[in-house]
Amino acid sequence: MLGTVVNTIAILIGGLLGLLFGQTLPDKIKKTVIQGIGLAVLLIGVSMALQTKNTLVVIASLVLGGIVGELIDIEHQLQKFGQMLERRLSKNGQAAGFTKAFVTASLIYCVGAMAIMGAFESGLTGNNTILYAKSMLDGVTALVFASSMGIGVLASAIPVFIYQGLLTLSAGLLQGVLSPQVITEMGATGGLLIVGIGLNILEIKEIKVGNLLPGLFIAIPLTVLFTRLHLGM
Repeated sequence: MLGTVVNTIAILIGGLLGLLFGQTLPDKIKKTVIQGIGLAVLLIGVSMALQTKNTLVVIASLVLGGIVGELIDIEHQLQKFGQMLERRLSKNGQAAGFTKAFVTASLIYCVGAMAIMGAFESGLTGNNTILYAKSMLDGVTALVFASSMGIGVLASAIPVFIYQGLLTLSAGLLQGVLSPQVITEMGATGGLLIVGIGLNILEIKEIKVGNLLPGLFIAIPLTVLFTRLHLGM
């Protein structure tokens, strides 16, 4: 759990620095930086998605994951949690844009190969290298996001701690199925979700990325099944 703890602290520190010193940056600079991060997020997502060895797994994972996610309505649950925190902070006049900042930051930090593989590696081997690297990236991103989007970014540390912590603790149960092929397809599926996050940040198209999250885990049994049946494209 050490890697996840460090990651959580990095987000809090980066967010606090953004809140304290972000006001010194003109709005036009913040907007441009956010757009730059959005483009970088798109690049990361595309590069991850292109690593797939079986496009059918990615497609089926997103379709089935979207169905499950809509039934659960993960996006709505995230928004409700953000709004609950927002109401508690509204007394101090700090709630503007809280929910959007919380949901956006939470998805960016939780979706992707580094979050999944880092948590699994930490749980399986005790090696936190990936999560330490992710912590540095998340800390810098939190600084920029908090300076532009507000205190909601700090609250994203909560789902990061819970999500990565659960993955770390459950890694032992999945040890027998986390083959290189499975990790590759999970990463590719996560890559497309990251592309969706990038589109949201750039305000090109609003995509319910949260409701597609189950696809990451559906990719595990689908990869095993498709590999045994020799299905792919």
